[in-house]
Amino acid sequence: MSENESKKDLYKKNLLERHNEARTIRKIVFILSIVILLAVSGIIGGGYLYIKSALEPVDPTNKEPIEVTIPIGSSPTAIARILEEHDIIKNAKVFRYYTKFRNESGFKAGEYTLNQSMNFDEIIKSLKSGILMGEPAFRLVIPEGKQLSEIATIIGEQTGYTQEEIMQKLDDPTYVRDLISRYPTILTDEILSEDVKHPLEGYLFPATYPFYEKKPSIEAIVETMLEQTDKVLSKYLGQLEGNPYIDSTHKLLTMASLIEEEATAQTDREQISSVFYNRLDQDMKLQTDPTVLYALGQHKDRVLYEHLDVDSPYNTYNVKGLTPGPIANAGETSISAALNPAETDYLYFLATPTGEVLFSMTLEEHNVKKAQHITNQ
Repeated sequence: MSENESKKDLYKKNLLERHNEARTIRKIVFILSIVILLAVSGIIGGGYLYIKSALEPVDPTNKEPIEVTIPIGSSPTAIARILEEHDIIKNAKVFRYYTKFRNESGFKAGEYTLNQSMNFDEIIKSLKSGILMGEPAFRLVIPEGKQLSEIATIIGEQTGYTQEEIMQKLDDPTYVRDLISRYPTILTDEILSEDVKHPLEGYLFPATYPFYEKKPSIEAIVETMLEQTDKVLSKYLGQLEGNPYIDSTHKLLTMASLIEEEATAQTDREQISSVFYNRLDQDMKLQTDPTVLYALGQHKDRVLYEHLDVDSPYNTYNVKGLTPGPIANAGETSISAALNPAETDYLYFLATPTGEVLFSMTLEEHNVKKAQHITNQ
């Protein structure tokens, strides 16, 4: 065999191997494509079947009447949750998206008689025919600057639930994760940090809430307040961009809570906000007394020097920066101040016994005012 023939045979052999490799690769790619296509089809098909099922009546044969109360001021989210709780619909989220897609609105508060055989269109039609209810069974008044445990006490006084069972629900990880999935604009995984005392601390907005049931569920009460928080915060979320210290709703409510707890009726909250920002700019500790009290977990008329060493991530005398989360709920004035600090050079402030707040640029100036207005230090 000549050298040329040997090279030809080797070339043919290599060419055949490459053809075989190419054929094998094409076969693998084809099989993978089929597998991926089937997987995608399965996901799409499963999603289609899931949504199709959710759109159908809970039980087409069951016309047994179910009494449902839709309180005044209920959002589409709250209405969907109420319908799901009463087994009128299968999935609150699908119902909410359906009404949004159809641009349905004009739902009325009232007492409704519905049943499990009704489809979405029939339910929506009924919800637009309600008659406004009369006086609420009670009004839940949540003041500004209240901690979660205090809010739980207020709820308990109005409803008969114990503070313990309310706090147990508020701190339940499963319930909190469900709320995060349903209120993604205001609730994030930041509230699940191990340093955060209570995930929903600072998130139950201070306001007056009418309820038309004598004893609504804890979930209904909590979510009514979260709806209000969502509504108020929506006006401020656009201001988070570019803020070096407040880049999330969690940090916004944290800063707002510090301002709220330091503020008095006479206080310019923007001034207090400026002190916090100025201290953060200079890498100083915030050193705000309400964080010490929150770390201690008890109310005191005054913070003493012996309290300042409490070991806690909430103690801003020991830890730089904001606390791990809010220390109380904040009103809209404090939320606005947290994003719009005054332009000052103040680094210190002091609340006098009369409620006046005095601001200083230097420690020396601050100590002079402290000696003049605060006794028995």
